[in-house]
Parts: sequence; structure tokens; C-alpha cells
Amino acid sequence: MSNQHFLTLQDIAPQDLDALIDRAITLKAAHRAGEASPQFPGSVMAMIFAKSSTRTRVSFEAGMAQMGGHAMFLSPGDTQLGRGEPIEDSARVISSMVDIVMIRTFGHDIVERFAANSSVPVINALTDDFHPCQLLADMQTYREHRGSIRGKTVCWLGDGNNMCHSYINAARQFDFKLHIACPEGFEPRADLLENNSDRVRVFHEAQSAVEGCSLLVTDVWASMGQEEEQARRAAAMAPFQLNATLLAAAEPDALYMHCLPAHRGEEISAELMDSPATIIWDEAENRLHAQKALIEYLLKTA
Repeated sequence: MSNQHFLTLQDIAPQDLDALIDRAITLKAAHRAGEASPQFPGSVMAMIFAKSSTRTRVSFEAGMAQMGGHAMFLSPGDTQLGRGEPIEDSARVISSMVDIVMIRTFGHDIVERFAANSSVPVINALTDDFHPCQLLADMQTYREHRGSIRGKTVCWLGDGNNMCHSYINAARQFDFKLHIACPEGFEPRADLLENNSDRVRVFHEAQSAVEGCSLLVTDVWASMGQEEEQARRAAAMAPFQLNATLLAAAEPDALYMHCLPAHRGEEISAELMDSPATIIWDEAENRLHAQKALIEYLLKTA
């Protein structure tokens, strides 16, 4: 099937991603001005959640409502997906009844298999490998505060997880350099590093990694499903905490981000998390506006 899906940032051309970010900023301004934008009355989004969520559910559900549509929450406990129905069969049935599907799940192969059998656009709202919707919000936030990120250097601090993988893709699609500061043994996927070796560099020490960087980004050290590894991960990653000392070693006007939820005093200091100067709350809000722009783009190209 030839639908436009959004499973990773690579699914949308760089020039279209730039236009999408600009559109998100426009939609945000309209929302704050109280201007309604119900361009998809009657449209329905199926929201499939195998992982719990706050920002993802609220932003997609609110976004569809603001655009005149409806979002339907589906969990494995409430559907046949949780009782062994093949993903391919569920995809054919669900997509025949809705206009767009959002999936938040574990293995990235699940969204790939669903998309391959869907008759409507599919959005990856997080898998173990990628979190592209968060990167749309992050890129929108940087553009709002500093302009284009093209040619800048970004530092990822901590685990080489799904967010790190999406930052590698973003470095390619938005044309910036990426420093990855992580303990040995916690590097991101080797294939992503190899395919982007012209713009991505791994450091096993944080101080030198942040030098010359315009944006510092981190995430929790133990993602969902890794709770039993929390103590081991915390010990290994303690030197990579995003704090005022590291921020001072970056560019003078450097920004910092966290996709939330955050553990103050672990991957990010309470000082930075609660600073009046933080843009983390802008970043969180922008999930709504960036995803509205994404939904609009996918429905209009479907």
C-alpha cells in the first residue's frame, strides 16, 4: 500500500520536515490566539497503546479534537491485539474504519508490520528504537528560541536509546552535528553510527562532548522495561548528568532539553529542571502543535 507513514524521521524529506516545523509554529500561534482550526471534521484517529503515556495521549487526543476530529484510545487489554490476533489482521481491520493510526509500542517491527498492512497513514508514537514525534517538538522548540539548527552542534547525554537514535536521524534530516556522550556499553545502534559517521561522534566523557554545542539533550537512564537495571545504569551514567557545570562548558547561549518524564537529581539536576530559564515546558507543549502539523501533512497527502 502506498500511504505516507511516519515511522522514523527518514520517512519525510528534509524540505518537508522544515515546512512541517514552520506549520507547527503557525498552528501554535493560531491556537494561542483562540483561532479554531477544525479542518478534519469527522476524521477518526485510532490510538494504539502498548506502553503507558501522558504527553503522547494528551497531545494526540487534544490535537485531533482541536482539528475537528476524534481520537479513539485502544489498549491491548481492550482489543484482540492483546489476545493474539496477528498484527497484520488488526491493521487491515482497524485501518478500514479510521482515517489515521497512532501506535506506541515496544518492538519497532510492530509498527512496520502494521503500516505495511494499513490502508491509512500510520504514526510511530514511540517504539524501543525510535521516537520521531518527540524530535519534531524538539526541533520546533529550538527554532522558536534560536532559529535554524542547521550547522549547529548538539550533544546527547546518557543512554543510546530510542531518543538518541532519533537524534541521529535528526542530525541527517535537519543538517546538524551530533555528539553522543555515553558510558562504554551504552552506545546507540552501530548501524546508525556507521551510516551517519560524517556528522555523529561518540564520546565516553561528558565535558569535552558538550564543548561547542548549542543544544544539550538528555532522557531517563532506564526506559520502560528496564526498571530492574536502574541501579546499574545510574552508577554508570552519573558522570553524564545534565547540570549547570556541563551547561557552562557549552556555547554561551546553549539550550537544554528533556523529553520527560524526568528524574530530578539523576539524569538532570533539579537546578536546571526548575530554572525559570528552562524551555523544557515549551518542548512538552510543542508535542501538541508539532503533531497537529504532522497529522495535517499525513491526512492531506493520504
